[in-house]
Amino acid sequence: MHDLTRRSALSYFGAAAGTVPLVTGVRADEKAAKRIKIGQIGVGHAHASKLSAYRVSADYEVVGVVEPDEALRKQAENAATYRDLKWLTREQLLATPGLQAVLVETRVRDLLDNAEACVSAGMHTHIDKPAGESLPQLKRIHDIAAKKKLMVQMGYMFRYNPAVVLLRDFLKKGWLGEVFEVHAVMSKVVPAAERKRLAEYRGGIMFELGCHVLDLVIGVLGKPKEVTAFNQHSSAMNDKLLDNMLAVLSYPRATASVKSSAIEVEGGDRRHMVVCGTEGTFHIQPLDNPAARVSLSKAQGEYKKGTQEVKFPKYSRYVDDAADMAKVIRGEKPFDFSAEHDLAVQETLLRTCGIPLKD
Repeated sequence: MHDLTRRSALSYFGAAAGTVPLVTGVRADEKAAKRIKIGQIGVGHAHASKLSAYRVSADYEVVGVVEPDEALRKQAENAATYRDLKWLTREQLLATPGLQAVLVETRVRDLLDNAEACVSAGMHTHIDKPAGESLPQLKRIHDIAAKKKLMVQMGYMFRYNPAVVLLRDFLKKGWLGEVFEVHAVMSKVVPAAERKRLAEYRGGIMFELGCHVLDLVIGVLGKPKEVTAFNQHSSAMNDKLLDNMLAVLSYPRATASVKSSAIEVEGGDRRHMVVCGTEGTFHIQPLDNPAARVSLSKAQGEYKKGTQEVKFPKYSRYVDDAADMAKVIRGEKPFDFSAEHDLAVQETLLRTCGIPLKD
């Protein structure tokens, strides 16, 4: 692995690099005696139902939900995710005795304001994706969290995907050699009503969907030297949504492409990531129910020279995110994703979407 890739990978694996400190939390030996009190602000995000993973976890006690929009709240009250939970104001939630963590699951435009309120109140905070449109505000949130020794976890849904975890292990061990090329695709067909909602944001489908795989690409190669975007509205629908987007990321010794569209039939099946190195290629497809095809120039560990298929158990989103957050809060491990990484992802995302960095 060349120096650029190794530095980027170590930054991505914060624990291995030693760059991400243990945050303040209860001792590991208190785990069985004390569940982590957590709440959620917002039900308007597309992934807000992830709260179910926390409700069934033995690590957490969900103390309540905040939703100031009456229409959204009434709709959510009938969903199994929120059944029998207390509905609170944000002030009531943040003042709950013993509260340690908050999931921020509002509409995207409200994510950062609520996240800043949470870290300012001393809460470990999960922010769903993408991290708003203001890079300076996101940086301020991370600065506050660092001073208070708090965790800020982003809601990119493939971070704990078992195929991605294995890829990170290959990169840490240098088994792929010098990485020179990465490709990632994240697409689907977006219905007309949802397209109208997404068109409210300048960043198009890359902002909404492609950010998930951009997070992975930055994890492999780090922050790019240059970003070139090819963004189009290709549908016949007159909603002005950028629905066919491509970003090319340039590095001193590597290139990467990230593609996202809102009009690809059965696009979920073609969601994939390919990492090409001088000693091997690691291809994950599909991403949501992962399988991997690994080709190596020589045997590495239990993996033989040549090409092999790697199968994984069925993956449930968010379960491992919740479990990892609990370990970090309890001080059992450092967080694996540094503020440097999250800020690099957000800066690159804004650049691919044509959104100014100083908003």
